[in-house]
Amino acid sequence: MEKTTFSSKTFHSAVPQGSFGDISGGSQRRKEYDSPDSLHSVGWTYPKRIRLVTPDNPLPLDYGTPFAPIDVEYEMLGELASDRNNVILITHALSGDAHVAGWDATASPTWRPWRLDRPGWWDTVVGPGKPIDTNRFCVLCVNILGSCYGTTGPASINPATGRPYGQNFPLVTVGDTVRLQARLLDHLGIKQLYAVCGGSLGGLQAFEWAVAYPERVVKCIILAAGPRLSAQGLGFNVVGRHAILSDANFNNGDYYDQATKPDDGLAAARMLAHITYLSGQGMEDKFGRRRTTRQIGRNGSANGTGEQFEVESYLQYQGQSFVARFDANSYLYITHMLDNYDGTQWGNGSLQAACARIKAEVMVVSFSTDWLYPPECCREFVVALMRNRIPVTYMQVESNYGHDAFLVEAKTVGRMLRAFLLSPTLARRQFLRGGQCK
Repeated sequence: MEKTTFSSKTFHSAVPQGSFGDISGGSQRRKEYDSPDSLHSVGWTYPKRIRLVTPDNPLPLDYGTPFAPIDVEYEMLGELASDRNNVILITHALSGDAHVAGWDATASPTWRPWRLDRPGWWDTVVGPGKPIDTNRFCVLCVNILGSCYGTTGPASINPATGRPYGQNFPLVTVGDTVRLQARLLDHLGIKQLYAVCGGSLGGLQAFEWAVAYPERVVKCIILAAGPRLSAQGLGFNVVGRHAILSDANFNNGDYYDQATKPDDGLAAARMLAHITYLSGQGMEDKFGRRRTTRQIGRNGSANGTGEQFEVESYLQYQGQSFVARFDANSYLYITHMLDNYDGTQWGNGSLQAACARIKAEVMVVSFSTDWLYPPECCREFVVALMRNRIPVTYMQVESNYGHDAFLVEAKTVGRMLRAFLLSPTLARRQFLRGGQCK
């Protein structure tokens, strides 16, 4: 078997140990937000929702019959260039949404109240003068198919019945959601992306863009993602889905009219998933075996002493806050989307053959303590790209923040993004050297 060698750079994070970023929640969460009137914030944003797919032109699906209608929610930040060549598509992860940066002007105590006290999920990276600079680029973020944040999903109304789809929603894939994004670009008159960038499930979408639409992507950035999820990763998702399906209030997915939703199952699934987003050392640094001072009853305590461990309190907070903003059916569908993805499908089982389709320059970033997509998994992309002589930059970040490091390590990741996005494209470098541009 041919052996491919490559060099990479390893970055050591300067973020203090034992201090998680804004996404971690709980009483210890740092609040280092740019206010809406800050020069470094995109300010107030207004999500857009349109009926993109109609019954006369349904969206082809990888499984099942073409599907319609489909509404799509998206946000655009920054100014679109006259030739529309400055667009960066940011693809979000499992529980993410189109609100990538800035402050949602439509949020209220009764509509997405969790957005009232914080900006978009990647506000540390996206904005004026930030690594993904909205003074230079037009940033587009689209809510994925099957979600519960504006794009059609299981909680949406099925026009055939007048009730939410629930478990009658079709099985959807990464390919389907990328196909939907491509249709949105057509609607917006955007022929080519300067870059597509995403982490975790967003990284799978970024890769899918590069192989499915090679002529439409100049640069592709894959963070904390590999060609496929490991058996361990699949197992975590199986247990999470089992918790939801076993909840007495799940009612075969038809729970939308019930006073009580399958909140316990969804909270348990989120608690389990959140453990996989962290790392063993990160959890030890943050919690150790410390206990809270709050006393609870024996039946409500995992340790049977009437006293909680800090990690228990933290995970309960994560589960409870997630239930307030997410839909159990969407969780089932999107984890299936994540599980079913395999980048080798474009090469009949060969990742190298799949990568041969790519015409973009690619950057892959892995994180040393990521359980879901460990560095060796991410490097599969790098090896396959190099064997095809496709320009690829690979970085491994040494971090104790696990899978969530692509969100938490804002400074480290930001430096990489800025350098890669501002470096001349291969075609531009060839032109400056007097070479031929294809």
